[in-house]
Amino acid sequence: MQTFIAKRLMLAVPTVLAVMTVVFFSLYFAPGDPVTMMIPPDLEGEAREEMVERLRAQMGFDRPLHIQYLAYLSRTLRGDLGRSIRHRTPISEDLAGRIPATLQLGLFAMIISVVLGVGFGIVSAVRRDTIVDNATMVGALFGVSIPNFFFGYVLMLLFGLYWRVLPPSGFGGSIFSWEGLRYAIMPAVTLGTSSAAVLARFTRSSMLDVINQDYVRTARAKGLSQRIVIFRHALRNALIPVVTLLGMSVGAMLSGSVITESVFAWPGVGRYMIGAINSRDFPVVQATVLLVAVAFVSANFATDLTYAIIDPRIRYD
Repeated sequence: MQTFIAKRLMLAVPTVLAVMTVVFFSLYFAPGDPVTMMIPPDLEGEAREEMVERLRAQMGFDRPLHIQYLAYLSRTLRGDLGRSIRHRTPISEDLAGRIPATLQLGLFAMIISVVLGVGFGIVSAVRRDTIVDNATMVGALFGVSIPNFFFGYVLMLLFGLYWRVLPPSGFGGSIFSWEGLRYAIMPAVTLGTSSAAVLARFTRSSMLDVINQDYVRTARAKGLSQRIVIFRHALRNALIPVVTLLGMSVGAMLSGSVITESVFAWPGVGRYMIGAINSRDFPVVQATVLLVAVAFVSANFATDLTYAIIDPRIRYD
């Protein structure tokens, strides 16, 4: 098992390094200059040019590109994410205040996704070609088709403005408190619905592949209850492709949280990234994309470990 973990960690390092490289050069060649956005609009002429040159020298933008790249790698590997051009604050401190909000929202959305997706997928497979199955698949198709931002606005309009049962936007604190939970319900449902829909369809398909296998029929012939047959024999063997999709769903939720946090004014990493992109705050964009890349890699690593736990043969291979 130690060798298995070591190999997966060794594969993660070049992946993160490649992401850092692509992001750095993409931002360098992207249109827009962060320095000019820092200068007052009423400043013109030689004073403006002098300030531009001084700010470029202060931020290191006047150095050759490869020197900037090496400095960026060296600084990041030391754990220094730099300072925000827009807010003039350390990025690590800004992220430390925003990561908990994003993690709480993602955790809540993942719970909704797993409970609804796996639950409805199992029910749909067990009751194949019934009205329950058809209704579940129609609902899953609806969840996959509707965009997150549109679904979020619909929830906000109905539950926040029309019926007034939930706060329309904002952050109420930790989701482990009642007030924080009320604020998190709509963004979490918005973020988790699409993943739940895909997971339901995938779970149904995977369950149908194993539910008629010989070992499942043998378990039924032995007189085991339906619950034991489904959850102990069928579901565990159907979990490997479902776990793969769960790992991918983490990435989908991270990318979807950028829009969802903006819609619901949720003070997380996604909203922070959007503000940095709009203001050409390159250090913040680099730091947030790096954070998302590490989260992707960590989710894939956790997925690989889950494979080995579910099926030990994968570990030995």
